[in-house]
Formats: sequence, C-alpha cells, structure tokens
Amino acid sequence: MKRNSFLSREFLILTLGLVFSVLVVFSTYRLYVWPIAQDIEIASLVEANQNPDKPMVANRSIIIILKDKEQMVCLMLMLWALIIIAYKTIRVVGERSIVSYPFLGISKGERIIPEEALSHYKDLKSDVNRSASLKDKILPDIILAALHRFDSTHSIQDASLAVHERSEMAYDQLDSDLGLLRYIAWAIPSVGFIGTVRGIGEALALADEAIRGDISGVTAALGLAFNSTLIALLLSIALMFFLHLLQSKQEKLLIDLKDFASKRVIALMKTPEHEETHISFT
Repeated sequence: MKRNSFLSREFLILTLGLVFSVLVVFSTYRLYVWPIAQDIEIASLVEANQNPDKPMVANRSIIIILKDKEQMVCLMLMLWALIIIAYKTIRVVGERSIVSYPFLGISKGERIIPEEALSHYKDLKSDVNRSASLKDKILPDIILAALHRFDSTHSIQDASLAVHERSEMAYDQLDSDLGLLRYIAWAIPSVGFIGTVRGIGEALALADEAIRGDISGVTAALGLAFNSTLIALLLSIALMFFLHLLQSKQEKLLIDLKDFASKRVIALMKTPEHEETHISFT
C-alpha cells in the first residue's frame, strides 16, 4: 500500500472536495440564508417599533442561528469532512470487493512449496500491475509480502510474521490518513469559539448603548457568541461519531484481510519434511 503523493488521486479528490464545500455552502448562504435572515431581522425591528412596550425576545429561528460567518465556516468544514469520510468509506468497500479475486490460482488440494513461491509472487505481481482494481490495494500487498518472505526463508512462520507486519503497516497508514479528519474535528469547535470571542467583544463594545436602554446591539452580539458555539459543538459531535464509524470499519477490514491471508495463503504453504522439524509455531 503506497503512501499518497502530491497530485495523487486522493489529493485531487480532497482538494476538489474542499472547493465544492466552499462553493456549495457559500452559495447557500448568499442565495438563501442571508436574504431570509435579513427579512427576519427587518420584520423583528418593525414589530419592535410598532410595540415599543413589548419585551424584546431573541429570535431562535434556525436561519438566525446559522447566519453568521463562523457558522458558515463550520458548515464548510463539516461538508468537507463528510466528503472525505465518504471517499474513505468507498475505499474500504473497494478493499473488501477484491477478496473474491483468485489471487494464486491454486486448485483444491494443491500446496505452496518454497520452490514455487517466487513463481506465484511474479504471477501475482504481474496481475497487480495489469489490473487497475488491484493496484494500491492492501490484500495483494500482504500476500506478496508473505510469498516473498516464504521464498527467502523457506519458513512458514516467517511468512506468517510477514502477513502480521504488513497488516500493521497498513493499519498505521490508514490511521495516519485520518489525521486531516481529526484536524477538522478540532478546527470546527475552534472556529465556534472564535465566534464566541468576537460576539462577546462586540457586546462589550456596545455596553454603553445598553446602559442607555438600547439592548438590541448587545442582544445581537451575544446571539453570535452563543449561536456559533452551539453550531460548532453540535457539528463536532456529529463528525466525531462518523469518524468513529469509519475507524471501526477500517480496523475490521484489516482484521478480515489478515485472516483471509492466513487461511487462504499461509495455510496452503508446505515445507519439506526435514525443514518442518526445525519450525516451531506459536
């Protein structure tokens, strides 16, 4: 399993996902959220002017809660994260789909002996290079590692150890690939807290107006402070849930692929009788 390089397919998908998220969320705000929020605020001001004795109540419309820029940025990050999760979930499904591929082409009852391990290795390597569906997949890489180790050492135990080592490497790679999602899960509440600080700062700047009896500015500023934190925390909780599901799927995938390699490859290996006596299995 190769590490993704600059301008790789994954990098392009992540970049396009970010651009798509920004365009979709910004367009939604520009065409829908901000116009409706402005209409709601104008209607509230008209009602307040018509009924000056009526206590002012903060509008809890979802549009008003979402209208500020911090909430918009949080939604952009959330949509981008969901695109990344969807892409990685598709990759997990793709890894599982090749389990039915006849990797070694061994008939029932045949075994893999050390003298034939290199031939099987070359055949499988050729299949991987020819087939786009097998390239950069975890399972072929695990099987190739086992065959190469078996050819080099003539030891079934060493081949089994190669399966374990390559599975651990693949797990570390998948886990490191989740770093961007973990960063987004941290960035969303951070952006929300920025909105909180900005809102509280604006409210303090308008404190003199509140003393004179006009609390509309302070109310709006505090609304920004609390609404941005509310949206950010809700989105962060949802994102962490989806991230947990993705990580569980990846862990289950590695366990299943390791089990497949052990049962369909390692179990078929056989060494000559005089070499078998020197092998101890754990």
